[in-house]
Amino acid sequence: MSTDGQDALKPAYKRVMLKISGEALMGDQGFGLHPPTVERIAAEIKTVHDLGVEICLVIGGGNIFRGLQGSAQGMERTTADYMGMLATVMNALAMQGALESLKIHTRVISAIPMDQVCEPYIRRRAVRHLEKKRVCIFAAGTGNPYFTTDTAATLRANEMSCEAIFKGTQVDGIYDKDPNAHDDAVRYDTVSYDEVLQKNLKVMDASAIALARDNNKPIVVFSLDEPGGFAGILRGEGTYTKVG
Repeated sequence: MSTDGQDALKPAYKRVMLKISGEALMGDQGFGLHPPTVERIAAEIKTVHDLGVEICLVIGGGNIFRGLQGSAQGMERTTADYMGMLATVMNALAMQGALESLKIHTRVISAIPMDQVCEPYIRRRAVRHLEKKRVCIFAAGTGNPYFTTDTAATLRANEMSCEAIFKGTQVDGIYDKDPNAHDDAVRYDTVSYDEVLQKNLKVMDASAIALARDNNKPIVVFSLDEPGGFAGILRGEGTYTKVG
């Protein structure tokens, strides 16, 4: 009996990091959390989890508070960044609730200890959770100011031995310019780490791109708004850009 069909459905990666922005959780509200949107993204994650893929997740906090903007308005940068880290914990707890309502076991793991609401980050324990097919949601960034959640996602992806980083956005890949503002914007199918940095393509911040490059960690940029897109890409379908 041929196994070609089974191979076609087999996901390309066994363990991945999904990075999404906090803004992805606010729907059309413009601020805060939009429960139906959180539930929709949780359902996308469940579809991938059901394929047997081990999933790490990092969510930004920009829907609640963005440290850099707070700093720009006169707030002391370190304090503003810590406030942004706490916002990511709130988003992580919201996503945990949505995933567990779908019967997916999760752990929220914070770089800043807060034992009553989530686990502290211990690498070996987090790896064990993944091996037990729990979704690990890493919160509070790296635990340090001046580092973005993009860098935190890349750092955790390396520590957890993820095979790829998936960056969920509002567009279906990386373009040479903003496709929402320019009709002639051209999408890349593939692009190198150095091109991303040289052309300032706004995929992730430079520290995250350099960390991914130095550890040969591919980054897959896709649209989180496309139903079934996350699972489809893991099966080799859909539209996306691969950085590598």
